[in-house]
Amino acid sequence: MVDHQIDKFNSITFGNNLDIDNVLAVVDGYIRQENSAYKITVGSDSELVGEKKAHFVIAIVVHRVGHGAIYFWGEVTKSGIGSLRQRIYEEATYSLSLAQCLLDKFKDLNLPLEKLLEIHVDIGEIGETRVLINEVVGMVRGSGFTCYTKPFSFAASNVADRHT
Repeated sequence: MVDHQIDKFNSITFGNNLDIDNVLAVVDGYIRQENSAYKITVGSDSELVGEKKAHFVIAIVVHRVGHGAIYFWGEVTKSGIGSLRQRIYEEATYSLSLAQCLLDKFKDLNLPLEKLLEIHVDIGEIGETRVLINEVVGMVRGSGFTCYTKPFSFAASNVADRHT
């Protein structure tokens, strides 16, 4: 299986080159800081950067519902990406891999956040990606996560997109 883990994350608020444990420490502190409702969202975006090469950005957004949010993003460039379909599947796979990693780490921190975690995919009813909606949403839901598409997939369409 191809490794879809991201080694380092960046944050406008908390700095750059954070590993996943640093990110989790910040998220843990942020969640424990205020008794509020939270949503944790993972989403990816990509762009072609050469022939059969794509730059992927994967975002983690921690939304304190009604009271703002913090976010982190990681990035990777990968060769061998030949089609839009392949890029979209890679985006979803990066998001799924990171979401599963977060769930595993949250359990270690005794933060049962399974129901708060959702995945946002950068596909929608308008444009070329509309033919992929059933497949990609089915893949995400089949992996046990709630899935949102455009225009509701802000972690992919807005946050990750900002850094591609």
